Amino acid sequence: MNFPLAGLLRVRRLQQDQRAGDLARANRRHREDVRRTERLAGVLAGSPVEVEDRATLVALVAARASARGLLAELRATEAGSATDVEAARVAHHDARAATTSLEKLEERHAALVTLEDLRAEQGALDETAGQAWARSRKGPDR
Repeated sequence: MNFPLAGLLRVRRLQQDQRAGDLARANRRHREDVRRTERLAGVLAGSPVEVEDRATLVALVAARASARGLLAELRATEAGSATDVEAARVAHHDARAATTSLEKLEERHAALVTLEDLRAEQGALDETAGQAWARSRKGPDR
């Protein structure tokens, strides 16, 4: 006998696989965001620049202000991607839990089917043994 919820189990496994893919993509985006942020922070913390004139100083201040603004945006993006990772992790966990409960039901169903098959086989063996015993009691000349 087939597991009656096999179709639903297949759907749940597909959903779990999708959520695992979503989680992997979210983790990859977050790692990329962290690398970009660290790279820009490293550039901003780089070696000091000697300023020769006022124009160089103004350009340096403008460049640093722009880089700091970009760094703030990257940190916000990094925080957003960390939130996305957590949401994907929760969705994957929920999908896994839904799949696991159906898998346990499937295992119980398989155990019951096996038990029913063994009982039927035992009944057939008992019947065969009973018939053989009855024939042996009658004997060839009785």
